[in-house]
Amino acid sequence: MKKARPTNPPAVSRERTLYLRRKRRRTHLVHACQIGFLVFFFAQWEISARLGWIDSFILSQPSRILETLRNMSQNHLVMHVGVTLYETLTGFVLGVLLGVAIAVVLWWSGFVSRVAEPYLVVLNSLPKIALGPVIIIVVGAGTEAIIFMALAISLIVTVLEMLAGFRATNPESIKMARTFGATKRQVFTKIVFPSNINTLFNSLKINIGLSLVGVIAGEFLVSKAGLGYLIVYGGQVFQLDLVMSSVLILSVMAALMYQSVVLLQKFVSRWFGG
Repeated sequence: MKKARPTNPPAVSRERTLYLRRKRRRTHLVHACQIGFLVFFFAQWEISARLGWIDSFILSQPSRILETLRNMSQNHLVMHVGVTLYETLTGFVLGVLLGVAIAVVLWWSGFVSRVAEPYLVVLNSLPKIALGPVIIIVVGAGTEAIIFMALAISLIVTVLEMLAGFRATNPESIKMARTFGATKRQVFTKIVFPSNINTLFNSLKINIGLSLVGVIAGEFLVSKAGLGYLIVYGGQVFQLDLVMSSVLILSVMAALMYQSVVLLQKFVSRWFGG
C-alpha cells in the first residue's frame, strides 16, 4: 500500500500577509496611543499640581494618590474592594438572569408584552436613587439594600435590550421553522436565543457598569464598608486624596470587569462558531 503523502497547508497569499501585518500595526498603534494618553494625563496632572496651576488639596495629584494607596493597602483596602466587588457581581448576575427571564416571558406572550411595555419605559426613565429611602425601609439598611439598588438599575435595561433583540430576529428563519412544524419552544431555543448571543453580551457590557453605579449609589446611602463608603467618609473629613484614590480604584475595577465580559464573549463566540 502506498502511503498517503502529507498535504501541505495552502500558502498564505501576499495580500493576506500584508493585511494581517497592517492590522497588527494598527492594533499596536491604538494600544500605544491609549497608554501614551494615560501617561500624558497623569504627568500633566502631577506637573499642574506641583506648579500650583490646580489646587492639589481639592483635585489631589498622582504622587499623593500613590501614597494614599500605600496607606490604604495597610488598612483594609482589600476588604473594601472585596465588598464592592461582591455587591456589584451579585447585583449584576441577578439583573442579567431575571432580565433575560422576563424578556423571554414578554417575547412569548404578546398580550403580556403590550400590557407591561409602558411600565417598563417609565421604570427605565425613573431615577432609581429616588427610591433609595423606600428600598432601605423595605429591604433593610445593609448589603441587601445595596444589591437591590444595583439590581433595580440593571434589570430594566436587560429586559428592554433582550426583548428588542428577540423581536428583531430574522422573521424568515422563524417562518421557515414554523413551516416545518417547529414549536414555539423550539423556535426560541434553536433560532431566537442563539441569534441574540451578541445582544446578550452587549447588554452585559452596559450592565456591568450600571451595576457598579448602583452599588456606589447604595453605598452612599447606607454602608459600613466598600469604596462608596470610603468616598463618603473621605468627603466628610476632607481627605480628598482618599476620595480620588477610591475613584481611581473604581475606574480600574470597571475596566477589568468590562474586559472580562469581552473575553467571555470571545470564548462563547468560538463555542457557537461565531
